[in-house]
Amino acid sequence: MVTKIKMEHSNFLLRFAHEHLNFRIPEILSIAGIFGFNINIGEEYDIKSPYLVVELPSELCARQLMSRAVTVRSAYELWAEDVSYHGLFEKLRCLPRSLTDRFTNANASYRVLVDSFNKQICLHDRIARVETLLTDVLPFNGRMDLSATCDNTFCFMEYYGPQGTVPSDNPSMVFFGRWLVDGQREMVSKYQLQRRNFIGNTSMDPMLSMIISNMASVKDSDLVFDPFVGTGSLLVACAHHGAYIVGTDIDYNLLLGIGKSSRAGQKWRKKDETIFNNLQQYGLGCRYIDILVADASQSHIWRPQMLFDAIVADPPYGIREPTQKLGSRKETSSSSSSCDGHIPAKTAYSMTEIIFDLLHFAAKYLTVNGHLVYWIPVHREDYKPSNIPQHECFELIANSEQILNSRISRRLITMKKVKQLDGEENGDLLHLEDDHYAEVSFRDRYFRPQFKSKRSASSDL
Repeated sequence: MVTKIKMEHSNFLLRFAHEHLNFRIPEILSIAGIFGFNINIGEEYDIKSPYLVVELPSELCARQLMSRAVTVRSAYELWAEDVSYHGLFEKLRCLPRSLTDRFTNANASYRVLVDSFNKQICLHDRIARVETLLTDVLPFNGRMDLSATCDNTFCFMEYYGPQGTVPSDNPSMVFFGRWLVDGQREMVSKYQLQRRNFIGNTSMDPMLSMIISNMASVKDSDLVFDPFVGTGSLLVACAHHGAYIVGTDIDYNLLLGIGKSSRAGQKWRKKDETIFNNLQQYGLGCRYIDILVADASQSHIWRPQMLFDAIVADPPYGIREPTQKLGSRKETSSSSSSCDGHIPAKTAYSMTEIIFDLLHFAAKYLTVNGHLVYWIPVHREDYKPSNIPQHECFELIANSEQILNSRISRRLITMKKVKQLDGEENGDLLHLEDDHYAEVSFRDRYFRPQFKSKRSASSDL
């Protein structure tokens, strides 16, 4: 019995927000790696539930986790869990006084809340649960204080099944714990696009930008690079986590605030609509190194050494923004050169070429143990894991799907560089078992659903 109690008290409960479900576990594992502690997740984890019991070394680790997590609403020290209130109360009665006395003594004020998922609990039932706890289960001797400034907040959390299902009369699982700290959900509101000086058609959702920065293990004083910077949403999140940022983009007008605006009610971009001004808006201007008008496929412009601690990328998919690089149909040695008053020609740049060039670039310029995190769009019916390119310098850490509609999704690929590139050439180190875009381009898959690959067409027969 003593061993069991000790194991339970190393457990913490995470209460997730009910969005971006596939990014929850990769994000918290990445944050644990940033702070250098292990996190143990049980095999019984249900992705449809907002509650997750994890084993952590200490309360400090839980607070470190929540100092960066945006998929998690709150973390609790878990005191007990059971499939019924009867079992839960029995476990709470068996808790050692050495645990409970610190928080239930006469000098500690407290409050007890009731949280539920997939069912609204009426006030009468919430009060009944709290009264049973106080009168018959745990000896709370302190002063009850319903304000958020009380010394300790405790919470019942009831799970009534996945969202959208018909809830039963009784919860399928109930938890009780001491609230520790909230996550960083307020950062989603702080960095929302509607309030930002500079946005575009493809500006990344601030929550996803924060998740990507966490997945890239961005830390204070890291140097982070985005080769398809656009309006810089990914780099704003990285700067928030303390990184110095560098980026490139082929779109001259976008980076210099020239041309038509994508903001509703505004015809032309303003000169102050720049990535630097976005950073200034949030007090992060000191994290700005430079944003270059450059072609991501021309890696020779960089000094040949490992420069960046992390590389984050949201390449163009060919839907709202074209997939182009410098060059022409006549591949001449001067196709990417330019001079005063000359605008270089551009040519098509397939998704496969983009991802290959990105991996080649990261193999050369990313530091060992640095992370490469990038999006890749896919047709869900045809996708399979072998569509993700592999490189001998990298280890695949996570492959997380964001479903966009019934046919299309995009996957966030997280890779860790595990060894230094030996020599300049790295073509032989990159392997792709099955090219997702070989038969039909992603643009055609998106706009013309009737276009199918030979593989999916044959499966329909």
